[in-house]
Amino acid sequence: MDLHTETKMVDTNPKLSDSPAYERAKKAVDDVYDFRDHYFECQGLERAVHKADDVQDELKNTLTVLSELQDQVAPKAVYFMLYGRALNVLSGFNQEALELLAKAVKLDPSLVEAWNHLGECYWKNNDVKAAHNCFTGALSHSKNKVSLRNLSMVLRQLGSTSEEKLKNVEESVEKAKEAVGFDVKDGTSWFILGNAYLSLFFNMNQSPKVLKQCLSAYTQAERDAVAACNPDLHFNRSIAYKYQEDYELALIGFSRASVLDPTWSDPKDKEKNLTDYLEKLCEFIDTKGKLKGKKVQTMLKSLSGSDLGPYGGGSYTNPSGKTTKLTNVSLASLKGEKNLEKVVVGKVVCSLTSDDPVPFTFCLVDSQETCVAVTTYNIALGYGVKIGDAVAIPEPFVQDVDVHHKDKVFKFRSIRVDTPVVLVVNGRKLGLDRQAPSVLAVSAQSE
Repeated sequence: MDLHTETKMVDTNPKLSDSPAYERAKKAVDDVYDFRDHYFECQGLERAVHKADDVQDELKNTLTVLSELQDQVAPKAVYFMLYGRALNVLSGFNQEALELLAKAVKLDPSLVEAWNHLGECYWKNNDVKAAHNCFTGALSHSKNKVSLRNLSMVLRQLGSTSEEKLKNVEESVEKAKEAVGFDVKDGTSWFILGNAYLSLFFNMNQSPKVLKQCLSAYTQAERDAVAACNPDLHFNRSIAYKYQEDYELALIGFSRASVLDPTWSDPKDKEKNLTDYLEKLCEFIDTKGKLKGKKVQTMLKSLSGSDLGPYGGGSYTNPSGKTTKLTNVSLASLKGEKNLEKVVVGKVVCSLTSDDPVPFTFCLVDSQETCVAVTTYNIALGYGVKIGDAVAIPEPFVQDVDVHHKDKVFKFRSIRVDTPVVLVVNGRKLGLDRQAPSVLAVSAQSE
């Protein structure tokens, strides 16, 4: 999940450290969190499907200890905090945990750990505003990494307008950075920073630099044994890899998330959907959209210089505002990466539908009957291209895809188009009405 508790609790009342009952109670709670967070190191991946039940059994033992110490741990606010924190070890919402933690902060508003866990309870109960209040309340007493990173997560769920949402996402990044600054070895903080960057990427111009920062944060997170066993880390990173069209790494990540949490269906579904997409795309490229040869040849005969539209004049103003010369070349002559000062034109032979509409994918055939995939991002809902359309692409960014996953191999060439407004369709450049922002799809368990 995006929201994680600390493995160890910070002692905010040093006077309690001399109490044997408090120390025993605190150790019992710490131990159940250690059992959960380091489960695979001790139990092995083969018991992944049993993790929730095993943690539940450990919790029962912890609650037995806490019940025995009920009249020995003082003050009561601390006992309520320990008991509520223990109940909060499970992934689902627990009403008793919320009530105990609410009592704890009412009796002693300075208990930062109680505020943090109360915020997590509200989050699990889908009360985002209450969770936000708890984490800001905790920070008013003491700056700490848990409150900062959880506030980072909550901020990304707030805002009623696109401007408010962007502002909150930018603040989310800053809070996550602060959390990392408290402990650069804490993988959970790095993971949440990665999620914040991923949200920023989709909310602000899809900057390659931001995506790189996102993946770098996930890499740092994976160095921590606890974060490395978090299925959401592998799931969310695979979302980033998929958008980057690093399909093999995306499939590996979805598969890893499934292994770490066999009860969670989303990673399995994403892995299957991506595999089906690649399989279908390879088939369409090989068969030129399953069109008959004569149909394709008839379509290609109608290709002409006018299909280049404004690119037929030999110049192009790129996204940075620089005007460059363009030379019409064949698809076969393109090299990997960006092909500067080149333009290609061909006919659409098919479009590919999938459960995930991003990117909009179609196959393009040029006059030499070379067929490639074209992946177009940020295209407005309901728009696209249809079979028979002539499409011109300036300075095409080419990727040679070679994916080996389990018993399947997918090899094909594709052109990536980050915005539809650079396309010329049937001699006309597409307008801004065809562009729409991408929709972020991070872990369904957390956001």
